[in-house]
Amino acid sequence: MEKEKEKVPASILTLVAGIVITVVSFWYGQNNHLLPEQASEQAPLVDGLFNVMVTIATALFIVVEGAIVFFAVKYRYRPGDEGDGVPVSENFPLEIFWTAVPAILVIGLGIYSVEVFRDMGGFDPGSPEVMAHVHSSSKMAHMPKGSAIAAPLIADSEEAAPEMAEAPNKAKYGFGATPTEGAKAPDLEVNVLGLQYAWIFTYPASGVSSGELHVPVGKDVQLNLSAQDVIHSFWMPQFRLKQDAIPGIPTELRFVATKPGDYPVFCAELCGGYHGSMRTRVIVHTQEDYDSWLQENMVAQQQGLNEAVAINPAELPASEFLAPYADRMGVNAETVAQLQPSH
Repeated sequence: MEKEKEKVPASILTLVAGIVITVVSFWYGQNNHLLPEQASEQAPLVDGLFNVMVTIATALFIVVEGAIVFFAVKYRYRPGDEGDGVPVSENFPLEIFWTAVPAILVIGLGIYSVEVFRDMGGFDPGSPEVMAHVHSSSKMAHMPKGSAIAAPLIADSEEAAPEMAEAPNKAKYGFGATPTEGAKAPDLEVNVLGLQYAWIFTYPASGVSSGELHVPVGKDVQLNLSAQDVIHSFWMPQFRLKQDAIPGIPTELRFVATKPGDYPVFCAELCGGYHGSMRTRVIVHTQEDYDSWLQENMVAQQQGLNEAVAINPAELPASEFLAPYADRMGVNAETVAQLQPSH
């Protein structure tokens, strides 16, 4: 009688499989590259939670799908096998196991996510007060380069001014700052107004308005969010930050940008027929470049320049209207004036 072949104990195989699954899951959880680059101090907090969830999901996927493949191969139908399967009715320890493990994982992830939310200031958002207001038409009549989408809608935003004008409101909703950071005043405040279908950024300290968000790298920035018409959602993927802008309810985001660059901003809440086009960008400057940008826009948006830009050429006297053309042709302006018929 031939000796039966020695088999590796099932416990050893299970242990080896567990070690392999654990190593593969941890490696992929930390090297999944499923998220865009990190561009804020808040991003690693979110990414840490995401990587843990990917690690757990990878392990569960390998175990579940591996078991399906293993049993499908091992217990596949073979020609001539007409017997019945093993009559298994229940396995109480197994049921306890597959109920307890998911419950522990869900509770653990819930606690971890609450900690991340707390660390980002979700339970006590930002500074004590938020100034939610819209500047007058003289401040917003001229939009800088890059604001073509927002510019035609600025007049509409003035309708919201009475209910939002210069009234300090407690920000009940928002996050982005740790509890320690939230107790301090930010380095830069920007009021963000969402309206169909654009974002308008106003810098209260300087009166500058823009259709793009410009911030200096390494500075604590607070965004005071409001909406004129419907709910919008301000989303910066590279910063791992998203917050609703709600009509009549002030919200905020607070962040510190870590990398100079040009990053997209989206509306992540269906807000109307042109929701998909409600996009802009956040440009992170070095401090020197930011100061230069701010100074240029303060000059460009001065009251006097706004009036000059707003002049209707059709209302100018003929001599003034033709003067630039006469200069280019070398014709004296007084001569041109004499050629105009007197009225």
